[in-house]
Amino acid sequence: MANRLLPFLIENRGVRGFAVEITEGIPDLLGWRQYPPDVLRLLGHVLAATPLLAADLRNETRLNLQFQGSAQAAAAPLKLLVSQIDQNLQLRGMAKFEPGAEGDFQALMGGGTLACLIEPRSGGERYQALVEVLGDSLSEALEIYYAQSEQLRSLVRLGAAPDRFVGLMLQRLPENSSDDDWVHVYHLAQTLHEPELLATEAEVLLRRLFAEDRVRVFEPRPIQLQCQCSHAQISAMLLGLGEDELKPLLVERGRVDVTCEFCGKEYGYREVEVRELFAAAQAQAAEHRLQ
Repeated sequence: MANRLLPFLIENRGVRGFAVEITEGIPDLLGWRQYPPDVLRLLGHVLAATPLLAADLRNETRLNLQFQGSAQAAAAPLKLLVSQIDQNLQLRGMAKFEPGAEGDFQALMGGGTLACLIEPRSGGERYQALVEVLGDSLSEALEIYYAQSEQLRSLVRLGAAPDRFVGLMLQRLPENSSDDDWVHVYHLAQTLHEPELLATEAEVLLRRLFAEDRVRVFEPRPIQLQCQCSHAQISAMLLGLGEDELKPLLVERGRVDVTCEFCGKEYGYREVEVRELFAAAQAQAAEHRLQ
């Protein structure tokens, strides 16, 4: 299983964890944009982190992890960074940046806001947490997020190469562990750095890090690195914009073209197709009113 989320439990320490490995589908999803190396590495970290955050998702739910640059920092190199994943671990992500964007974590994301949004697809209450981007890496920023928003002691490690995104997260289970147990596990995991994380398979890494502990590894879950865009979604977006918004495009070009921001797939609507789309929506609305 090339792309996977691997749950595990350090039984004698009361600590749970998840490991992420993504090696397939990266060029297909991200290759339509030419990302600068530093932006690509950061996006890889985000894509590795998102399944870790979504490990407990259930019941037709989607999680969005999004960085938004500060409105005051007009010259910031990174404007937007977002990843989305659902309960089936279908994952996608993208970044918007200024030409020549480069630098470390704070140079790219400093001064912005990190948001985690969980939204049920069938209605229901949405959950959103916003935290200031702090720390020297995305790993540190996410640890701060968990401490502030979830009151949960966590450790996150992330790695990204052009053909491999990886991540590891540990979380203390307060009812099953002591402070000493958590300190023991935390100090061992702190010795892990990105090159080793990238070079070592998850099971080998866990045996190496926690050689003296009882680590129980569970069945891995597949991660699907693919876009969720569809003709139906794009049609719904056009309906949301309204005919008046689309009219100038139809007058100028005789058609409406939409490019998915995540995967680059293009959707084209001729003028007659746009008119048929709105006519069908109006007919459906009228039918509902008569019921």
